[in-house]
Amino acid sequence: MSRRLAARMAAFLVVAAIAAVVGFSINNNSKAPWPWEVLVGIAIICGVIAFIILPYVTTIPYRWVRDQIRKAEVSDLVAGSIGLVSGLIIAALLAIPLSQLSFFQLGRWLPTIVAVLCAYLGITIAVLRKEDFTRLTSSAFAGRAARRANREEREGDGDDHDEHEEREEKTRLRERFGARNKARNSDKILVDTSAIIDGRIADISQTGFITSTLVVPRFVLEELQHIADSADGLKRNRGRRGLEILQRLKDSHVPIEISDADAENTPEVDAKLVKLARQWHCSIITNDFNLNRVAELQGVKVLNINELAHAVKPILLPGEEMQVAIMQDGKENGQGVGYLDDGTMIVVEGGKSYMGSTIEVTVTRVLQTVAGRMIFAHPKQPASNVAPVRRTGTA
Repeated sequence: MSRRLAARMAAFLVVAAIAAVVGFSINNNSKAPWPWEVLVGIAIICGVIAFIILPYVTTIPYRWVRDQIRKAEVSDLVAGSIGLVSGLIIAALLAIPLSQLSFFQLGRWLPTIVAVLCAYLGITIAVLRKEDFTRLTSSAFAGRAARRANREEREGDGDDHDEHEEREEKTRLRERFGARNKARNSDKILVDTSAIIDGRIADISQTGFITSTLVVPRFVLEELQHIADSADGLKRNRGRRGLEILQRLKDSHVPIEISDADAENTPEVDAKLVKLARQWHCSIITNDFNLNRVAELQGVKVLNINELAHAVKPILLPGEEMQVAIMQDGKENGQGVGYLDDGTMIVVEGGKSYMGSTIEVTVTRVLQTVAGRMIFAHPKQPASNVAPVRRTGTA
């Protein structure tokens, strides 16, 4: 017998026994007693009701509360506890005058209602405005520390006027911007689904450039799992690749965290990420162009892997020499096309005759377009060994 069934059977027996004892006690003192069969039937019905509703008054509420606590942030729990205590203190102070009311016996039940209302308002206000309270507290402590440091500087170095003014200016700046920077600077980076599927985030994390904690919200993990279970083969492969990248991230030196935090009343994943980033004052790492623009419009810092890859591409200047493998024909007659490791296209004038081989070339010019960079070059060979070709432009 399972524990759940045993508990329900125990509830049936206890409630049925209590109902029988109460029923027979009332029946013995009644002028018109009921037959004992009716009392036994009522006791059995009460036991059956207890057998049915036991999980709904014990296990199910417990699991719901446990899940809510697990999903909530630690800051929300702390703020809610402080708000609860504050609300109960206010309710206790109000209970003294309210208990003196004799109109319709309001003094008996009105303090209880006020206590419940104050507790609810205290928790709600504390959780919703926790960021404001944090900034207010940080500003107060930062201002006090700055004033103390200012006094110490005045006492210790009062003769050096120039140095004193410089320190005083630094103190004012710390007092003005210290709390704001503490509130905004965070050691967490929210990870988007597109950045996980792209895969380059794992390579970047192994280089040591990322020192913050990568936070993968639960709803991003669920979206990735949904993609991995898709009927479309391409989507399924992308989702599985994302799960493999997550495993690589866990094995890297960068700390990664799976968070149960969620944005309420926000169905879309991108909107949830932006909302969480605004609440936590942290950045988002993504490859999604639309998410990038929406987040920037709402004041959220975005780390775009595509922009990083574009920024670290090697800079080539006209006259530099390099090796390139000619892989295909160019658009113009006699041209050959090769590619760098990062995908940059190199158009080699007269390179068609070197198809399938790796040659040394000299860069003639570099064009920056919307689609990316395009490099023009010519083989590093004597002019007599290169067949004359039609140029596409001036170097």
